[in-house]
Amino acid sequence: MQHGQIDLLAPPFKGHLHPILAMGRLLAPDYDICVFSSASAQADIEAAGLKGIILESVDDKVLMDIVSPPYVVGNSPLALRKQFRGVLPFLQKLSQELEEIYSTRRPDLMIADFVIPVAGLVADRFNIPWWTSIPPVCVLECPDGPPAYLGGLQPATSPLGELRNFLGRKLVRVFKRVIFRCYAKEIKALGLQQVYRKDGSEAIYSSRRILCLSHQGLEFTHNWPPQVSLIGPMLYSPPTSSLQPDFLAGKKYILVTLGTHVDAQKDRVCAAVEQVVEKFPDYVFHFTDGHSETQSMRKINEQLYRFSYINYQEHIASYDLVVHHAGTGILYHCLLNGIPSLAYPVDYDQFDYAARLEHHGFSVWLKDISNLDKALATALASEEMKCRVKEFAGTLRDTVDAGEFLELVREHMSSSATEIHDLSGIPRGKI
Repeated sequence: MQHGQIDLLAPPFKGHLHPILAMGRLLAPDYDICVFSSASAQADIEAAGLKGIILESVDDKVLMDIVSPPYVVGNSPLALRKQFRGVLPFLQKLSQELEEIYSTRRPDLMIADFVIPVAGLVADRFNIPWWTSIPPVCVLECPDGPPAYLGGLQPATSPLGELRNFLGRKLVRVFKRVIFRCYAKEIKALGLQQVYRKDGSEAIYSSRRILCLSHQGLEFTHNWPPQVSLIGPMLYSPPTSSLQPDFLAGKKYILVTLGTHVDAQKDRVCAAVEQVVEKFPDYVFHFTDGHSETQSMRKINEQLYRFSYINYQEHIASYDLVVHHAGTGILYHCLLNGIPSLAYPVDYDQFDYAARLEHHGFSVWLKDISNLDKALATALASEEMKCRVKEFAGTLRDTVDAGEFLELVREHMSSSATEIHDLSGIPRGKI
């Protein structure tokens, strides 16, 4: 028996879409679940056994060209501003589409990925309760710990380090205020009247609840905003028809992945892997481009195979080591399976998670791809790192429980469904 309607909203990027699908699959037995995303996400939504609705205003190709440019965005203010300027028209069209949808639709709860801030703004206009979901928790501004997007800062170990982190946090707030002022007219038209609320919290995130998809044992921050619920990673990889690797008994395997973004960097990294594989004759390397919509496998040499897509959930346990970009999906797949890794961050918040992995002894942070062979040798030889990762895997299995997430939803649905329905008289589920 289903007890209410929940809308889930995510962009088509797998690092954001798949955690939302994981939530949807947990909730589907008890609630009417609808997943809103672009056309390119529908195959994954259907494969997850969930109902999908296409957001027609989102042009997948143009969107991917903006978020995965042929250059590294990093923490360059000019590149970040350029990217924001490119995304603004998307947000304007998406906001209009969501306005039309929710003028005749009233779910009991909306859960939106944090990169769709207009979803919450529209929900507020229609008095629809909404929560934010954040896979890379480090992007959330907090009163302690190092700020994100500054190259992967570590926790302070001295007063000078405390000052550095304090000034970094201030710098991030100044940058956001400057961007807001530069595009105030366009941003206010979306419904966001200020960057921060009076209590100092970020206005683009839910004031009711922020679902942070991480574990305290990995994070640097300890003083979270009051609406934060640290519910642990939400991992799910939909089944795919892409060609998948075979694993031969007696062989050892290393996975190399940069996720689904930064396509412009993948040929360079694959070439770097090709140059070093002969130094590791006991291992077979699998490189994945992260594109499940295509089916290809290319044998580069006897030790290196390049796949269009490798399903982490199905195959991660077969690898002895993973070279990854420090995306939160792949890093938690590794941690849960007790697999050590090399973290080679390329863009966005990846540097911040490389810093966390290195700090806790779960990964070697590869900062220069020309040192790949040395870093691989170090990681493969490190018994200490293997022990740390296996110990943390046990901690994750013992403490991460989807039951906490389900209980939060149950509490909300039982306490507010009647109130919400009475607010407008709009029938639930109409679209």
